[in-house]
Amino acid sequence: MIAALKKTYYVTTYLLSWGLFFSVGFGLNLFSLPLLLLPRREARGSWMRAVIRRLFGLWIWWFNTSGVVRVIWRGFDEPLPTGCVFIANHPTLIDAPLLLARLPETICIFKPALLRNPVIGPPAIMAGYVAGEPGVDLVREIAEKIAQGRSLLVFPEGTRTGAGLVLGPIKPGFALIAARARAPVQLIEVRSTPDLVTRGRPWWRPPSIQPSTVEITLGRRWEYDPARSPTQLTVEVEQHFLQVLRPVSA
Repeated sequence: MIAALKKTYYVTTYLLSWGLFFSVGFGLNLFSLPLLLLPRREARGSWMRAVIRRLFGLWIWWFNTSGVVRVIWRGFDEPLPTGCVFIANHPTLIDAPLLLARLPETICIFKPALLRNPVIGPPAIMAGYVAGEPGVDLVREIAEKIAQGRSLLVFPEGTRTGAGLVLGPIKPGFALIAARARAPVQLIEVRSTPDLVTRGRPWWRPPSIQPSTVEITLGRRWEYDPARSPTQLTVEVEQHFLQVLRPVSA
């Protein structure tokens, strides 16, 4: 009886968590739409990033308070720098909201199709997030933003980690951006309950282990080194990722 009640609580609370996410996101979307018509909307980017950061922070508070998802931070006690390229592995759908709640003055790259998303489109534009296909122009645009003091959050795998994998193939885009911006690269390690909104699993399907856990660790940092090519940095990052994410029993 108690086990059944606990399961009902966790399933209901998990779905309610997503209901809150979409409801607040849709409200922020409606609020942001008229702001897009104002002149010099770029000047309001920092304000919108702060709003998004606080809303994601409230979502984390809800997760922890309700007990449905326990978010654990390791190494985030000191203030984080700006003007940095943050890279993280991508095991779950909620990685970006969790990280953007903690990283200061940080933008990310999103697909052009997300401009039509009723939850994150207009707020993302107002926040100065970058939409576009990989290429020289995108690298130049982001490098300029980093030079202005913003940081960038990148998932080098390009998508969520495939089922049964510790890490997907790492793409070199982050290293090209860091080299052009002469910015340091900061690693973030994300570990989570195995089936918490993983690739191929719909958001509305609760994980089999409840409460679930997401552990986020601030890892190694690579300072800018003009003698190190983007290819070399990509290889170093991939090897280090595989080493630190490999299960202890492996």
